[in-house]
Amino acid sequence: MNKSVILGALTIAGLSAGAAAAATLDDVKERGKLNCGVTTGLVGFSAPDANGEWKGFDVAVCRAVAAAVLGDAMAVEFVPLTGKTRFTALAAGEIDVLARNTTWTLSRDVDLKFDFIGVNYYDGQGFMVPKELGVSSAKDLDGATVCIQTGTTTELNLADYFRANNISYEPVPIETNGEAQQQYLAGACDVYTTDASGLASTRATFEAPGDHMLLPEIVSKEPLGPLVRHGDNDWGDIVRWTLNALIAAEELGISSANINEMAESTTNPEVARLLGSEGNLGEMLGLSSDWAKNAILASGNYGEIFAKNIGEETPIGLARGLNAQWTNGGLLYSPPFR
Repeated sequence: MNKSVILGALTIAGLSAGAAAAATLDDVKERGKLNCGVTTGLVGFSAPDANGEWKGFDVAVCRAVAAAVLGDAMAVEFVPLTGKTRFTALAAGEIDVLARNTTWTLSRDVDLKFDFIGVNYYDGQGFMVPKELGVSSAKDLDGATVCIQTGTTTELNLADYFRANNISYEPVPIETNGEAQQQYLAGACDVYTTDASGLASTRATFEAPGDHMLLPEIVSKEPLGPLVRHGDNDWGDIVRWTLNALIAAEELGISSANINEMAESTTNPEVARLLGSEGNLGEMLGLSSDWAKNAILASGNYGEIFAKNIGEETPIGLARGLNAQWTNGGLLYSPPFR
């Protein structure tokens, strides 16, 4: 193929990708709401409350994006999705962003053609058992029946772990966390395995959570984060930098309580750029100058969102651990706003 044909093909591909990317932002603005994919129900992460209003750690990401783009944190249509239906919904354009507990892997990034825009929770797969089962380690589970959500990395990790340790198991396939909870409590399986955060969330809803224990083994790396379609580069930038804004706000000491004061009086140049007091970062993203301020006001900074939904003072009771700021021994780290 000659050089001019190659350059022409690249130009067409580039224009097509650019058009697709611009279309998502335009669609959201024209629609007046963000279509956000979430789990079918995982308390603390994404679940409707008694009034039908969606709440949770992942829900807060959706609301932050809606606030950044539309100036309204409530302008979100939440679309509950299972492990099997989530990727089809995103690829088909039924949702603008998938913000449910989804692990970043090479095949999902490359083969399924999605872009993970960051990590909002560093997790790992664990195992929950009734205390009366009398086991203290996952290696004691030879021959156990295991409730496992199909279409997940959890399913693959389970097979790898048991094979590596030369022990057997009988899978009990389930579609949703709610179904897993019912089956587990009914005794249809000895063990429930999923991300450790999901196990903590599920156990917190039991009538007698103290009758169940999480085994000590964490058998995988599960970096969870929002994702968009390949080719949605401009849209991906918006979602990526909205998440980064929540993370950076905590590090920079910006909270929902002091954000208005800091926007007006800060002497920190990065805070001023982030909150739109100076510079043109919003313009670069195709958003208003106060996009990040609106995103942070939606549910607070990353630390506030964590503490309110899944932190140690909630029934979920999760410590920050790897999800602490890098300055406190964790992995959270935002690139600079400049």
